[in-house]
Amino acid sequence: MFLRPLFVVGFVAAGVVCLAQDAPPAAEYTVTAGTKVPLSLINSISTKHSAVGDRVYLETAFPILAGGRIVIPVGSYVTGTVTQIKKPGRVKGRGELYVRFDSLTLPNGVTREFRSRIGGMDGGSNGELDRAEGKVKSEGNKAGDARTVGEAAAAGGSVGMIAGNAAGHLGMGAGIGAAAGAAAGMAGVLLTRGPDAVLAKGSTIEMLLDRSLSFSESELNFGNYQPPRASASSGSEAGKAKSGSSVPIARRPFPE
Repeated sequence: MFLRPLFVVGFVAAGVVCLAQDAPPAAEYTVTAGTKVPLSLINSISTKHSAVGDRVYLETAFPILAGGRIVIPVGSYVTGTVTQIKKPGRVKGRGELYVRFDSLTLPNGVTREFRSRIGGMDGGSNGELDRAEGKVKSEGNKAGDARTVGEAAAAGGSVGMIAGNAAGHLGMGAGIGAAAGAAAGMAGVLLTRGPDAVLAKGSTIEMLLDRSLSFSESELNFGNYQPPRASASSGSEAGKAKSGSSVPIARRPFPE
C-alpha cells in the first residue's frame, strides 16, 4: 500500500529530469572573425601630433547583424591605441601610423575586448592603407618636390636673365640664375619633411575583427535605445576644412 506514492514521486522526478534535458539551449549570436565593422573617428590622429600610446575613440557607423538580428548597433563605442608612429623623412620615407583596436562597448554597457586592426579606409582619405599590416601611410610628395625645384629654378633664371642683360651676358646670366635657383629649391626640399599620415575626425574606417564575438540573448537587450541620426552636414574633418565650415555635432553620453 506504500508503493503507489513512491512510484508517483519517482515518476514526477523522472519527468522533471526529462524536461530539464529537453529545454532548448540559450540563444547565442556570433559575429565571426574577419567581419569588417565600419567606424567613425571621434578624435583625429596623425604622425605630426600623436604619440605611441595615445587613445583613439570611435563609434560604429553601420549595424552588424548575426542570426537575423542586430548584434552591434550603430553608435556602439570602440576604443583603440596608437601603437606605432613613423614621421615622414626629409628626402625619402613616408609617414606611417598604426592603430590597434582594443574593445567594443554596446549601448547597454556590454563590453568585449579583443585585438583588431584597420581593414579598410574610405575613398576620401588622403593616406594609403597597407592591408597586410593595417598600417596607414602618408602620400608621397615627389610631384611637390619637383614643382618646388622647378619654381625655384624658374625664379632664379628670371633674376639671372635680368642681371645678365644688364651686364651684356643674357644667356649666361639666365643659366647661372636657373642653376642657383634649382640649388636653392633642392635645399628647401631637403630641409622639409614630406606629408604626414592623418586619420581625420569624422572619417570612416573599417575594423577587421581578428576573432569571433559572441553575445547571449540577455546581453542584446537594448531597451528603448534609438540609434543616432547622421547629420546632413557631418563629414570628415578634411571635407570640412575644404569647405571652410565646421558644424559641431552633439554626441551621446557614454552609457553608465
